[in-house]
Amino acid sequence: MIGTSTPQISLDSFTLELPKGDTAFLRALAKKMGWTVKRNRHSMTSYERSLRDLEEGRVYEYESLDDLIKEIEE
Repeated sequence: MIGTSTPQISLDSFTLELPKGDTAFLRALAKKMGWTVKRNRHSMTSYERSLRDLEEGRVYEYESLDDLIKEIEE
């Protein structure tokens, strides 16, 4: 008996954040390349947004509550 096998294709997944105006271009490119585009409708939780802010350096520290209030009032 002769066995045939189909080559295994290694897939990779990505998450992209892009302007809505570029979505049509991405979909057209994916279609031409034979890729699959899936829209992620999962909205981030507050915790996930906080972690992203931390990773991207959007976290500020204050010595005291008074310093924070002064910064807000300015």
